[in-house]
Amino acid sequence: MQPSNQAYDQASTVFSPDGRLFQVEYAREAVKRGTTTAGLKYKDGVVLIVDKRINSRLIEPDSIEKIFQIDEDIGCATSGLVADARALVERIRLEAQINQITFDEKISIKTLVKNICDFKQAYTQYGGARPFGTSLLIAGVDESGPRLFSTDPSGAYTEYKAGSEGEGRSSTMAYFEEKYKENMTQDESILIGIKGIYKGKEKKLNPDAIEIAVVDRKKRFVRLSSEESKNYVKKAIGK
Repeated sequence: MQPSNQAYDQASTVFSPDGRLFQVEYAREAVKRGTTTAGLKYKDGVVLIVDKRINSRLIEPDSIEKIFQIDEDIGCATSGLVADARALVERIRLEAQINQITFDEKISIKTLVKNICDFKQAYTQYGGARPFGTSLLIAGVDESGPRLFSTDPSGAYTEYKAGSEGEGRSSTMAYFEEKYKENMTQDESILIGIKGIYKGKEKKLNPDAIEIAVVDRKKRFVRLSSEESKNYVKKAIGK
């Protein structure tokens, strides 16, 4: 006969006696094993930075995509299971397009985040499915200004001035708590973001593995080239 607590461990729809959903907690563990992501608001926009964790010199760095453009004014960075993240990104893009076609206006960042988190929450409530093992940092600029949200596998979301997900999150967030300032320039926010990721890594930071994108009031979503990213890494950590 199987132990009685195994049912709580295997089913995403069953609470344990102490009020926990183990499958959701396991999904969070998948996020913690993912690559480090960082997002920081600055005066005119939001910067997203990802360490793509390239483990072999045979891998083409450009083939690993961890930052995605949602529309002209919204981007997101992912940490956790890449395939889960890709499915959610397609869903987010669809939500943005539906709003544009239906109401002839761009969707607000918070509404988009709420919609995708409602979708993620459904996968913790019904049988035959598992929670998404990924967290998204969703960044954009709307009528209220720069916005940065972090989404959880449970379907919860939090707005941040500076946030991080993935491996080394606690160390990166501790660095942001110390160094983040209001109304920083774009360059300042990128350098602090890279230094925060560096603080959270146990291994040497590979300049080829850093991907950076900016969502700005004027330029909108812009993905920096690999050379630009490398130059920022050299400025940040002197390598």
